[in-house]
Parts: sequence; structure tokens; C-alpha cells
Amino acid sequence: MTQLLNDVLLIDQSEAGRLEFNPQEIDLNQFCRDLIDEMQISVPNHKIAWNSENNCLNAWMDEKLLRQILSNLLSNAIKYSPLGGIVYFELICTSQSAIFRVQDAGIGIPLWEQAHLFDSFYRATNVGTISGTGLGLAIILKSIDLHSGLIAVESEIGVGTTFTVTLPLNQIG
Repeated sequence: MTQLLNDVLLIDQSEAGRLEFNPQEIDLNQFCRDLIDEMQISVPNHKIAWNSENNCLNAWMDEKLLRQILSNLLSNAIKYSPLGGIVYFELICTSQSAIFRVQDAGIGIPLWEQAHLFDSFYRATNVGTISGTGLGLAIILKSIDLHSGLIAVESEIGVGTTFTVTLPLNQIG
């Protein structure tokens, strides 16, 4: 219930134009490793496999919003994957952007529902009894928009889903 209220408040702030964007310099590799360590403690039945290409030492991003983006994507990948599954998390840095990729081998998202994934309270019809609010991806999109970034999804039923987030390295506001 607390998570639902926090998510609703965050969506409300965003829609009212009150969601703040406060970029600071971040070592993205260390940030991602720390996030994985935190999450891995609470999900012992899944493994998060981490890979990084190049160092992203001087990225300017909002740490709070970045945590929302990545923790929601990783949580979803774990939630919709089979027990004992592996979630792949990758960071690729270019001279202009950071590309985060989260891939699972979970239930997948029906193609006809993918256009609605980022709508508030929308949940795909194949989630069954897996709990959720339908706000996580809407929050992710708002947080990515504040970074002037992009998100893409590829998914196939029974095969899994890959979310790719591209954020500029030095979006200062």
C-alpha cells in the first residue's frame, strides 16, 4: 500500500510539472554495481548478471530519478521471470550517452499491448496473479523524459523482454 501511495504521488508530481530534475556527477558503473548489490540481497532466487562496456565516470544525471528507472526495470524483470532465472543488466557508454539494457527470459508482453505499457495503471493481460500497480513504467517514462532520454522495448511471449534506456551523459537541465 505504501509503494502504491508513493507511486501515485510521484505520478501526480510529474503531471503537475513539480517533479524535480537535479543532475549531479555520477560514476555510472559504481552506481549500477551498488544498485545490483542492494537488489540482489532481496531476491536470492534470481541472479542479476552485470556487464559494462567503457567507463561512465563523469555522467551528469539525477541520481534519484535514475534509481527509479533502473530499480523499476530490474524489479519488473525479476518479478516476471521464472524462479532461479537470470536477469541481464548492461551499461554501454558512448561519448554522448549511456545505454542501459535490462533483459529477462520471463513471460513476455503481448505485441498488441506494448503501446500501452507506459500508461498509468495499465497492466498486460498475461500477468495473471503477479502483483503490481501499473505505475512503474509510467514513472520510468516520466523520469526518462526529464533526462531527455529514450526508452525502447522488445518482447516476445514466453521468450522474454528487453528494455533499452538511452540517456545523454551530460543533461544539465
